[in-house]
Amino acid sequence: MRFPLLGILALIAGCSSSPESTGPRVVTPASEAQKKQLWEPLTQLAGEWTSPDENGKVQTVMVIKVSSSKSIVHATMMPGTPYEMTNVYHMDGPSVVMTHYCAAGNQPRMRATEAAGGTIVFRADSVTNLRSADETYMGSMVLKIADADHFEEDWSSFTNGKEEPHVKIPYTRKK
Repeated sequence: MRFPLLGILALIAGCSSSPESTGPRVVTPASEAQKKQLWEPLTQLAGEWTSPDENGKVQTVMVIKVSSSKSIVHATMMPGTPYEMTNVYHMDGPSVVMTHYCAAGNQPRMRATEAAGGTIVFRADSVTNLRSADETYMGSMVLKIADADHFEEDWSSFTNGKEEPHVKIPYTRKK
């Protein structure tokens, strides 16, 4: 699909225009140290990732790419399956926000404000399309990066305000 140059310039201008004083909140940009701690590890996960299924068969279960002038990390979980889900990460001032576009039809938004030893903890910020207070939603995710070729996600869901058993997913970079 081709976009006319003027249309692209208008899109870029619209994305970078200043909000009105009554508009969205304005954040203080992240420091270089905060970007190095929270953002750079996420961008370095770009690529295809495998994990064994319940029968031990190794499959591609995650595709991660950096997009939108390097301002987002887009992760597709279980690509090509009926349960495909998407996680989109972006800096929001000194923190990283992740929106999980869940197969359940809701969109939990989680925020991480610090990282240590390759571990980034995302905690619930809000959930859109939560249709009832007792509906299940993902409420936290701990990302543990072991090295350039291995990481793990530890997801926690909540139902009726109570934490359910965790789901841990190990990933190995596809070579």
